[in-house]
Amino acid sequence: MNKTANLILRAGVAFAFLYPPLNAAVDPSAWVGYLPPWLTLAPPLVELHVFGVIEIGIALWILSGWRVVWPAAAAVVALLGIVVLQLSEFQVVFRDLSIAAAAAALALDAYTKPPVLH
Repeated sequence: MNKTANLILRAGVAFAFLYPPLNAAVDPSAWVGYLPPWLTLAPPLVELHVFGVIEIGIALWILSGWRVVWPAAAAVVALLGIVVLQLSEFQVVFRDLSIAAAAAALALDAYTKPPVLH
C-alpha cells in the first residue's frame, strides 16, 4: 500500500476511535446507553471512560504508524465486539463493520511487510 493511502486509512480508523471518547467527555449520556446492561464491573460512567482511554490509546498508536499490526488488530476485535454485543442496535453499529474492515486492511498490510533491518 502506498504511504499516502496508508496514512489516510490510519487517520480514518483513528478518528473513529477518537471521536466517541472525546464526545463522551462532554456528553456522556449520549454514549453510556451503548454499554451492555450486563456489564457491571464498575459504575457505567467509569466503564465508559475506561473504555474511552483504551480507544484513545488504540487511535494514537495507529496514528503513530509504529507496529500498526497490533493496534489495528485490537481495533478489529473491539469493533466486532461492539457489533456482536449490540446486535439490537445494528441500525447504528453496522458502520463499525466497515471500520473493522479498514482496520483489518491496516493490520494485514503491516503484517505482510518484511521487517526493516538497520
